[in-house]
Amino acid sequence: MPRQWDGCSGEDAAVTYENVKIHPAVDGGVKAGDASFGGGTLHCNCASDRVEVKVSGPTAHNHVCGCTKCWKPDGAIFSQVAVVGRDKVEVTANADKLKIVNEAAPIQRYACTGCGAHLFGRIENKDHPFYGLDFVHTELSDEPGWAAPEFAAFVSSVIESGVDPSRMDGIRGRLRELGLEPYDALSPPLMDAIATHVAKRSGALPA
Repeated sequence: MPRQWDGCSGEDAAVTYENVKIHPAVDGGVKAGDASFGGGTLHCNCASDRVEVKVSGPTAHNHVCGCTKCWKPDGAIFSQVAVVGRDKVEVTANADKLKIVNEAAPIQRYACTGCGAHLFGRIENKDHPFYGLDFVHTELSDEPGWAAPEFAAFVSSVIESGVDPSRMDGIRGRLRELGLEPYDALSPPLMDAIATHVAKRSGALPA
């Protein structure tokens, strides 16, 4: 970590980036998940007639994402998103308020037409490497115990949403302080999963 002059004690002090905001769920520190947590209920941000989605299993690969497609709460420059089997996701209230943001996108994101929050994203293309997984924002749950974020994806993409490039050193510094290794794609295990899927389809690896 870079050092800076303390100015008082005459000693060097470690530079910190705690004033750099990433996402409300991690700005105060990453909260550990509960290994025994088996799922819960997500809800939109409407004051009444809230959309509710039951997730009947634990999530995986939770991360903060800088892409311009994922839903972010007001003021956040990253989203927070995890995956779970699509068979574990069920809309249990006010499904009529949900609308797909972009039906042509690989991930069809179901958003509340009232508040705009994305309740889940679903892949319908059976040839997609992540087919069978739904993308969910666990911050939309009041229940503790969801898996903690593990890394930061598509970090450079925050520039595309209007973040000044001069801020990127501080953003990456803060992500590392939080234990969220920054990548400009997905994490290595997920990139390996994509490459494996492609290799099996091409015949480079046995199916």
